[in-house]
Amino acid sequence: MPEQHWMLDNTLHFGVGIEDTFVPQERIGQRRLDEYELTQHYEHWREDLTLAAEAGAEFIRWGIPWFIVEPRAGEFDWRWLDEVAAFTRELGLRVIVDLMHYGTPMWLDNQFLNTAYPERIAFYARAVAERYAGTWDDFTPLNEPVINAIYCGETGAWPPYLSGQDGFVKIVVALCRGMVRSQQEIIAANPTARIVSVDAGFRWEGTESPVPFDILEERRFLSLDLTMGRIDANHPLHNYLGTHGVTDADLDWFRRNAVFPDVIGVNYYPGFTTVEYVGNTIIPIEAGTTGLRELLALYYDRYQLPLALTETSRGGPVESRLTWLTESITEIQTLRSEGLPIVGYTWFPFFTLVDWLYRNDLSTPDDWFIHMGLVDLHRGPDRVLERRKTPAFDHYRSLVRASSGAAVGRP
Repeated sequence: MPEQHWMLDNTLHFGVGIEDTFVPQERIGQRRLDEYELTQHYEHWREDLTLAAEAGAEFIRWGIPWFIVEPRAGEFDWRWLDEVAAFTRELGLRVIVDLMHYGTPMWLDNQFLNTAYPERIAFYARAVAERYAGTWDDFTPLNEPVINAIYCGETGAWPPYLSGQDGFVKIVVALCRGMVRSQQEIIAANPTARIVSVDAGFRWEGTESPVPFDILEERRFLSLDLTMGRIDANHPLHNYLGTHGVTDADLDWFRRNAVFPDVIGVNYYPGFTTVEYVGNTIIPIEAGTTGLRELLALYYDRYQLPLALTETSRGGPVESRLTWLTESITEIQTLRSEGLPIVGYTWFPFFTLVDWLYRNDLSTPDDWFIHMGLVDLHRGPDRVLERRKTPAFDHYRSLVRASSGAAVGRP
């Protein structure tokens, strides 16, 4: 029988994450988006991982650029990944491997709509799990499937550029088939592997929306409900899915192939997880720890599985980051004392990221820098991005040390 997941030892584990969005496809008016390239992580990965360990992180959410590692279908270039894996082992830094963070390889035409997509990503997932078993044993098959479906299927911002509810459903079903097959292949290759699902939490305020609120409320759970085989004729989204081409045979496939995560990861940002619609415009709403508490409780009530806060941070002045670090960790500890099985806390991103809107114009990456991390990036006259620790770095480290070993309470 597989050993218990290291996260499930009744303590709160602290990590950080490196922003790793990849959209390598270009078209007129939209350029390539590769966060590792834009933040010079490809050049400074040893320094970045060392800093993560120095900050006190036990684990890191770190993504593989699939489009680079498998440059041609079925052909892998492991050289860089082998170095990264060896170095994380040397540091004693656990990696929750982000197998797919939006971008597909260039050779996969029509991206997620390619009929071979579920098997292609499963083939890649198995190859990674086999090669790094014993070093990397924790996997997120696909980051934020609902956000992915919004950008690629509902708003047409990213390839394959579908739009509307029909596009959303087509993309999310394809993604979920890929997630199921990936998890199956990961576990087949490495039975000790464990799965941390990750999706963005959503909250809504206001009285109007282009999509009915009852659909929105359920849609945030759609990827988990599909992959866990929970959708049948009585599910609130059964008719919605059927209207957009999902058949009972499709749903039966998910039920027969149901997979379950060891930990459900929820991403929450106090300044923009909660939104209000004004016409078709989305306005972010500040929700603080109230939104965090509500969202984590919703996921636990629905699935009764261990939870991790897999992304949280706040942009702006360092002072605001310091405040949110204290407030969010305190709230997580309070929830644990009340019996909610929260097993992980992740400050994400660890360092400055480049806003995704960079893809849509010709401004420099520096014009799109968002400083949300424990480390800020500053470009020197030699064009190298220097990594500078902020006061949030030391504050995170002190909070981790103070929280070490705190056990979850019982209701």
